[in-house]
Amino acid sequence: MTADQPLPPDGAPDSSAGTTAHPPYDASALAELASIRQSIDNIDAAVVHMLAERFKYTQRVGYLKAAAGMPPADPDREHIQVARLRSLAAESHLDPAFAEKFLNFIIAEVIHHHERIATGDE
Repeated sequence: MTADQPLPPDGAPDSSAGTTAHPPYDASALAELASIRQSIDNIDAAVVHMLAERFKYTQRVGYLKAAAGMPPADPDREHIQVARLRSLAAESHLDPAFAEKFLNFIIAEVIHHHERIATGDE
């Protein structure tokens, strides 16, 4: 790996990222790294599947809101959800600020979808 090549998301050098020679690494460390990365890959897949499932339900909410003439955003619910997720994050030893940013990103995307549903674009 050269200095101008970025590290993978977990920050560890990846022998498959390039052809640059590197010092020999301990075989047991490489095996453990591969095992940990496989677990990370499995979790990433589960997160994607869970998000897809979540968006199926938020899409239903969007159609319901549009049919009932409700606004796409619900700031009161959003504040409650952010507080709830921050608390869950803290209990799970995850940075609450990160959890809030992540949820805010999801909420913004959901609102965007709801706006498109309300205007008949989706």
